[in-house]
Amino acid sequence: MRVEIWSDIACPWCYVGKARFEKALDAFPHREGVEVVHRSFELDPGRAKGDIEPVLKMLTKKYGMSEAQAQAGEENLKSLAAAEGLAYRTRDRDHGNTFDMHRLLHLAKDKGRQDELIQLFYQANFAEEKSVFGDDERLVSVAVAAGIEADDARRVLADPDAYADAVRADEREAAELGANGVPFFVLDRKYGVSGAQPAEVFAQALTQAWGERPAPLKIVQPEGDGAEVCGPDGCAVPQK
Repeated sequence: MRVEIWSDIACPWCYVGKARFEKALDAFPHREGVEVVHRSFELDPGRAKGDIEPVLKMLTKKYGMSEAQAQAGEENLKSLAAAEGLAYRTRDRDHGNTFDMHRLLHLAKDKGRQDELIQLFYQANFAEEKSVFGDDERLVSVAVAAGIEADDARRVLADPDAYADAVRADEREAAELGANGVPFFVLDRKYGVSGAQPAEVFAQALTQAWGERPAPLKIVQPEGDGAEVCGPDGCAVPQK
């Protein structure tokens, strides 16, 4: 069974939601039969790469709230993150364009290190002091920590077209599926779960989706005449 997760590194609910989903997944009896794929979604796709500003300033402008209200929201998110064992800095964080991080996540997918990289990106953005915006070498260092060669990461960052189509394809697909916010979880292309739901909700969705998978094909293979097959080594020659 495949679970696809549309998310953005700048999304605190994606950070929390991933932890809650993984709590459910870790307890799922068929965990080894579940493939998780992370898909791209930008919350602020029109923002230029060099347009970086403090999170609190962004929140006050975008939602028309006071700085005190924005700070209170950040403190609430810190408590929710802590309940999932996650660190969360409520002050002096930046907000910026995440397109390059999504391109690196597609590189990481090709290298089999996607889950490692997205978790480290979340940690770098929400828990560490140094900003992940405006410094390509910062992104390279995070990629290296996830097991990706530095030269591979630099090569992608130096080429604005590298994996750009893959990011845009994910975003188009999200729109086609009706996802206008993240996190958005799609289970076997049958069920969609929107938001950072409690682990119990994810557990229920996993169980339901697993139970509705097509039954595995049962192969009847009788012995004797008429059971001959052709395979990679050729075909059996009938003997008189």
